[in-house]
Amino acid sequence: MRYLALGDSYTIGESVPDVGDWPNQLVDSLSLRLPDTHFIPAHIIATTGWTTANLSNAMDAQQIDTSTFDLVSLLIGVNNQYQGLPLDAYEVEFQALLERAVDLANGRDDRVFVVSIPDYGYTPFGQGNRSTISMELAQFNAACSTLTVQAGIAHYDITGISQQWNPIWVAPDGLHPSGAQYTAWVASFAEAVEAQLLD
Repeated sequence: MRYLALGDSYTIGESVPDVGDWPNQLVDSLSLRLPDTHFIPAHIIATTGWTTANLSNAMDAQQIDTSTFDLVSLLIGVNNQYQGLPLDAYEVEFQALLERAVDLANGRDDRVFVVSIPDYGYTPFGQGNRSTISMELAQFNAACSTLTVQAGIAHYDITGISQQWNPIWVAPDGLHPSGAQYTAWVASFAEAVEAQLLD
C-alpha cells in the first residue's frame, strides 16, 4: 500500500522526530487496523514554508505525476495566509492540486483526502495575534472545505483539535504541533481513511 502525503511543515512534522509526523502515524494506525495489508512508509512531499504554488512546483521538479499511489493526502494553505497571499489565488491553486492528487491516486477520488489547516493562533507563537490569525485561517479553511466537498473528496477537519490549548500538544519551537497532537489528529480520522481503503 503506497501512500503519498502532500503539504508543508505540518505534513513533515517540523520540530517533531520522524516517527512523530502524522502521515507515518497514520500508516502505523492503518497497519494495525488492516493487518493483512502491507504498508510502506509514507512518501512525503512537503517542506516548511511552502505555499500552494511552492508545492505544485516541487511536484513538477520531482516529476511525481509519473507515479501512482493507493492513497493521497493534501494539507496546504497556512503559508498562503501567513505570507498575506490572496485567497482567490489559493482557491485556484488548491483546486489544481486536488485534481493532481486524484490523478496520482490513479483517478480514484475516493482514495484522496484533505486535512484542514490547523490554527496556529492558539500556539505561543501566534497567541498575540490570535483573533486575526483565526479569522483569516477560517476563510482559507472555508474555501478548502468547499472546494474539497465539491470535488467529491473526503475532508477531515482537525482545526478544532488545534484550538484546544494543551502544553504537550505544541512542539519545542512554540509554533508547530507536537507528536502528541498529531496522534490526536490521526485518531480523529484513521477509521474514515480505513473505510476509504476498503471501498
